Amino acid sequence: MEHSDYILKIMDERGITSYRMAKVTGISESTFGQWRKNPSSNIYSGNLVLIADYLDCSVDYLLGRTDDPTLHRK
Repeated sequence: MEHSDYILKIMDERGITSYRMAKVTGISESTFGQWRKNPSSNIYSGNLVLIADYLDCSVDYLLGRTDDPTLHRK
């Protein structure tokens, strides 16, 4: 599973649209669309931090390295 797959899965589970993520994070909506068409693990680290902050989870959770989204709070 590519890193973008984890992000999109979390967005889908939480009912967050690409439009909303783009507005809040400043990442283009087309980036999320590209990930849906062609999943990628090449994601700019700054974007991972923006997404993790908005979703209130750790970058490790977004990358599938942990099942605990609250790891960053410990």
